[in-house]
Amino acid sequence: MRILEILENEGERQFVHTLCFVGVNGAGRTSFNGTERQLFLLPPGAADRLPDNSSGFVVSAREFSPSGFLSVQECLFRIRLSEDHGLALLHPEKSGFVPLSSACSFLRPFTAGIITVSDKGSRGEREDGSGPALAAEVTALGADVLFTSIVPDDHEVLVPLLKEWSDGKCLDLILCTGGTGFSQRDVTPEALDAVGEKHVPGIGEAMRAASLKITPRAILSRANAVIRGKTLVISLPGSTKAALECFASVAPALRHGIEILCGRDSECGSNPV
Repeated sequence: MRILEILENEGERQFVHTLCFVGVNGAGRTSFNGTERQLFLLPPGAADRLPDNSSGFVVSAREFSPSGFLSVQECLFRIRLSEDHGLALLHPEKSGFVPLSSACSFLRPFTAGIITVSDKGSRGEREDGSGPALAAEVTALGADVLFTSIVPDDHEVLVPLLKEWSDGKCLDLILCTGGTGFSQRDVTPEALDAVGEKHVPGIGEAMRAASLKITPRAILSRANAVIRGKTLVISLPGSTKAALECFASVAPALRHGIEILCGRDSECGSNPV
């Protein structure tokens, strides 16, 4: 599937672009080439349905569900139905340039939860930076972050929460930030081991390998990953910088792994969704 046309309506005039930049302005609304405009998704031959003072992508698919995500180049758009116009409306979750004829694909959303493991954070003595930062990053992969929580470094608190979110809430992905070091209170990897049914050593190995390029202290990280049922659980460092660096090193493979785990894709040799 490809972008066939990039359109912009201004008054009674319709402009055709070969390249555009789509992002979010300070008010949280869609920005098209620096101007606040709604962005619609249209099938072939529907350019005349584009509302006034709006923009749109015409794609080669004639039918599509007005939900989920559209991936184009480095951009990711959440798809919703516009009740006012009866068209699929796009909201950028990840901004960037979109050239004409770009390959694009529809992505199923997956569900996620973020747990910040911190004694001081749970007591309100430290602002949580890594939790919200990871939530933004995983949303940019096409996730709906349904739950967030800040808990103390306590094995007896973390284990039941992981079980509840995986067994009861049936989340596809749980990210835990904090508690992966050498301190006596650092018990996050042990909590993952307690709930995990399968280990995923490659995720921890990849994060440490990436961090070693930045600091030799990366070998001291005990970050790990496990599978419980159909839920992938990953522990990451507690600092915002380290958590984001580690997450970036494994993010490109996560959707494919989750699709396989949930039975939506086949084997690791197949093309990623």
